[in-house]
Amino acid sequence: MLTVYNCIVNEHDLRLVALAALICAISSFSAVKLLHHVGQSRNGNRLAWLMISATATGFGIWATHFIAMLAFSPGIPNAYNVELSALSLAAAVFLTAAGMWVATLRGGIDYYLVGGALLGAGIASMHFVGMAAFEVQGRIVWDQLLVAISLLAGITLAALSLLVVLRRPSTLATLGGAVLLTLAICTLHFIAMAAVSIIPDSSVEISESTIEPVSHAFAVAAASLVILILSGIALSIDLRFRRQKIEAERMHGLANAAVEGLIVCDGARIVSANNSIATLTGQPVETLNAMQLANLFGERTASNLPEFGEQAQEAELKGRDGESIPVELIARRIDYCGKPHTVVAVRDIRERKTAEQEILRLAHFDPLTGLANRRNFSGRLDAEIAAMKLSGKGNHLALLLLDLDRFKEVNDLFGHGAGDAMLQTVARCVSGVLRSGQLLARLGGDEFAIIAPNLSDPQAAGRIADDVLAAMREENRRSIGGGLVSTSIGIALYPRDADDQTALISHADTALYRAKAEGKDTYRYFEASMGAEARDKRVMEHELRQAIARDEFYLVYQPQKEISSGKMLGFEALIRWQHPEHGEVSPAMFIPVAEDSGVIVQIGEWVLATACQEAAGWKNPLSVAVNVSAVQLHNPHFSRKVHEVLVHTGLAPGRLELEITETALVKDMPRALATLRQIKALGVRVAMDDFGTGYSSLSNLRAFPFDKIKIDGSFIKSVDTNGQVAAIVRAVLGLGRGLGLPVLAEGVETLGELKFLDAEDCQIGQGFYLGKPGPIEMFSELTGVPVTAPVQTATAGRKARVPVLQPIVLRSV
Repeated sequence: MLTVYNCIVNEHDLRLVALAALICAISSFSAVKLLHHVGQSRNGNRLAWLMISATATGFGIWATHFIAMLAFSPGIPNAYNVELSALSLAAAVFLTAAGMWVATLRGGIDYYLVGGALLGAGIASMHFVGMAAFEVQGRIVWDQLLVAISLLAGITLAALSLLVVLRRPSTLATLGGAVLLTLAICTLHFIAMAAVSIIPDSSVEISESTIEPVSHAFAVAAASLVILILSGIALSIDLRFRRQKIEAERMHGLANAAVEGLIVCDGARIVSANNSIATLTGQPVETLNAMQLANLFGERTASNLPEFGEQAQEAELKGRDGESIPVELIARRIDYCGKPHTVVAVRDIRERKTAEQEILRLAHFDPLTGLANRRNFSGRLDAEIAAMKLSGKGNHLALLLLDLDRFKEVNDLFGHGAGDAMLQTVARCVSGVLRSGQLLARLGGDEFAIIAPNLSDPQAAGRIADDVLAAMREENRRSIGGGLVSTSIGIALYPRDADDQTALISHADTALYRAKAEGKDTYRYFEASMGAEARDKRVMEHELRQAIARDEFYLVYQPQKEISSGKMLGFEALIRWQHPEHGEVSPAMFIPVAEDSGVIVQIGEWVLATACQEAAGWKNPLSVAVNVSAVQLHNPHFSRKVHEVLVHTGLAPGRLELEITETALVKDMPRALATLRQIKALGVRVAMDDFGTGYSSLSNLRAFPFDKIKIDGSFIKSVDTNGQVAAIVRAVLGLGRGLGLPVLAEGVETLGELKFLDAEDCQIGQGFYLGKPGPIEMFSELTGVPVTAPVQTATAGRKARVPVLQPIVLRSV
């Protein structure tokens, strides 16, 4: 009996055994390498890699077996059955493919072990089918125990090899898996061969369909060549994949350094995503790498992405929880791992969108009250007017302008915080009475506007105004210390009053001023007569602003004399306006307009400077009195301006007297008192003008540093014949004596009035009887400045000689 074990020990060709071992190692290493690509591939690529790996591994197992068989020569005739040899190769390839497919189907030890066991079964099937193809002139006897041991060893080692390779992929795991797989093939082969005993028997004939060992050697050589080729291909592919992996990792590292989200796409499939896009979407990178672009941006954006070019496009990104995130996309073509891909930069624009919305809100809405602002109001008014023009209906559009009464008092008394709260309260109250389609806007400060379109009749606008006033009164009633704020309302109607926005606003503003002038806390409709008055006022405002530059103002001077002796004490400077078209304009007409428009400040400064300049040139040191408006007095720089004029003109401060009305004092008493004290500190005298026509508060005389009291001319008229008037004048004169203040009586026009004042010890008089106002040249003998040319009077436009005024002495009468 001849045993194969003895032949291996004593009669084998070691070179062929070494070759078999080398081929086995090469095929095992290739199988392990290709197995990684099977696990990493998807869909059609997975099947292709599976077939390549199974073919290379199956051929390696088959070649190892038959080369090892060729290493032994039994010394008796032998041959190989072609069909069974081919079947053994097919079994090796098929079962190897099945094992690899199961092992890479899902991650898990059980899949790795089952797949490895199937691979071991493929090795065993190939071996025993291959042994069945071995025909020899004798009988083959098997040792069942060794057969079982060979099967157990081969299957176990094969299962362990796939477990090592796939559980934690690494270079060491790859080498360990290749060694285990080599051991699995060789161990199964040699242990199974040890179980074989050949008993020569000449009666056994070799079939004619077999091939000689030499021919079989060529087939094995061809198989080995295939193994080498496939192994080379596998090695080349592995190197390429290594390079691609390194490049992909490098690019992924660079991508992770970017703040913006980056996605690399192969067509519509995402192949790489960085950490920023993962954070933005709330999904792990591994999940993103298996998604389609349409899953993130929708089908429409994904299909149009190639057409974006390098222009930024806005899109909506779908978050993990279904949240829609506004983003900006920029797509570019790049070469990624040797293939053209599309890289998409994803920029989160939520903060920008929020900022844009806030800017849009600030551009159209008032930040304090939340109401529409002036810009929003203007656009809405234009749109409503255009809509009414197109509709052609007979409805009306009402524009109501609201201005809060005494709002400044709230700021002054309680601070701007209280003023802001008041504006918010007004916005809430007025909004509560408006209907759908009506707009309330804050135009600025304490100015509001209401647009009420599609009113059936003009009286509907009045009803809206009544509701607003009622709501404001109710709010004031409920508030602590209520009644501080009310509102005046002006109403203009489209198309009755105007057919465009500008005119409509102008007319509503005119009606608003009429409401304020007629008691406040009320409303007025626009009337044509108001428009004429408003136009005249605006024209006068414009002309007043040009009058100083055009040298249209001039001063006249009215004497102020001591009543008892007729001694000349000084002059009051009075402004006059010679209009180039309308001639002489009364101060009673243009002074109120100048005060309302603020032009009075420039006019008052001109009067002060001109009067001081003139008085500084008089040889006789007579005083000059100048009227000061409330607007000037409450200007924080007024006292400094007076000082500058005195310094510039050289006039002695004691010769200047500023006349101030009580009305100017009560508007802001602390500020007025501070200004008067600064003026007194300069040495300038201060007179209370028009005493008796204003508040006539005795506390004003006590609190303010006045140097003189001027009785208004309305009390002097007929003082010698009217007992009531005479009593009032006596009281004022007695008050002046008690306070030690000289009293000047204005409007002295008759001798009887002059005698009465002299009898009551009134110190100073001023009026037509004592001297009419005129150019200073008319009083050259009093001022001590000689006149070398005829005087051109402003009123008559003709030349006149300067009259000589004789002093009036009453004591001798």
